[in-house]
Amino acid sequence: MVDSKMVLTGQTLAYTLYCIVIILLVAWFSIKVTGKGNNLAVKPTLFYTFVGFLTVLGVSLHLITYNTIPWAEMDLHRQDYKPDKTFVITVKDHQFIMPSEILSINVNDKVLFDVKSEDLTYGFGLFRADNSMMFQMQVVPGHRNDILWNFDREGVYTIRSTEYSGPKGVFMIKKDAVHVLPAINKN
Repeated sequence: MVDSKMVLTGQTLAYTLYCIVIILLVAWFSIKVTGKGNNLAVKPTLFYTFVGFLTVLGVSLHLITYNTIPWAEMDLHRQDYKPDKTFVITVKDHQFIMPSEILSINVNDKVLFDVKSEDLTYGFGLFRADNSMMFQMQVVPGHRNDILWNFDREGVYTIRSTEYSGPKGVFMIKKDAVHVLPAINKN
């Protein structure tokens, strides 16, 4: 599975460049409309070629990044994947009620986090040691709230609420609650 941090970096770079090109197009158009660019002879053919290029580039970016989202394949074909572990977590009164103090996972395990809220809308996010987010989901009372994730490297992760649920919500942190350990040889 591609790491979400790498995907975010690639998409940030690609979309930043795309936005810069669009800003240049708007600036170009503005100069021509205001009449301040009369000495800049831009032919309509060149303008429409540039717009066509932007359209092809924008669609291409979406097509290229479609399959780079780490969880997309498992979410789209959920019925084809069987989780190696399932953790049922309840959220109530601004507290995560966990099945155990530490959730132990082996590298390459597919894990289903089944999170239920008994009162408010909360968030459920898994964060790396550098405080970057690995994944998150909204936890809405009365609805199915789960996420299937494949852990492909060792690490220790913190669980946090990622949704505003009142002033107490900022304290909804389970530090170092998920430990991903080396894979167990199943032979």
